[in-house]
Amino acid sequence: MLHPMMEATLARWHEMVTARDLSALPSLLADDVVFRSPFAYTPYVGSTKVSVLLNTVLQVFGDFTYHRQLMDGDSVGLEFSAKVGDLSLKGIDLIRFDATGKIVDFEVMIRPANALLALGQEMGKRLGEQGIQP
Repeated sequence: MLHPMMEATLARWHEMVTARDLSALPSLLADDVVFRSPFAYTPYVGSTKVSVLLNTVLQVFGDFTYHRQLMDGDSVGLEFSAKVGDLSLKGIDLIRFDATGKIVDFEVMIRPANALLALGQEMGKRLGEQGIQP
């Protein structure tokens, strides 16, 4: 079981993803949150960048669905499926919380490679338009 504050953050995350509206995401993120992308070597740091990244990827994904979650201490693993164009993918979000329930680490793993490459290309294009280096 997660601490109640972490559980509340996770519940809010699921609500926002279901509504496809992450406008309140910054309130869930620690200021120095780290995002580990499946296609970028260097992690992204900071709530502003991470919020833009997650908002953008949610726009790119079609048919995004969480299937199950696994909890361990201050962390949760969320298995998902989605589409990028005509390509289907599976992935895992690994999220770690601090003692106040804020997200401090968010790592994403995706397969298969062709869907990951398509996601990387689309994200690179969209992030570049927003002035963020992919």
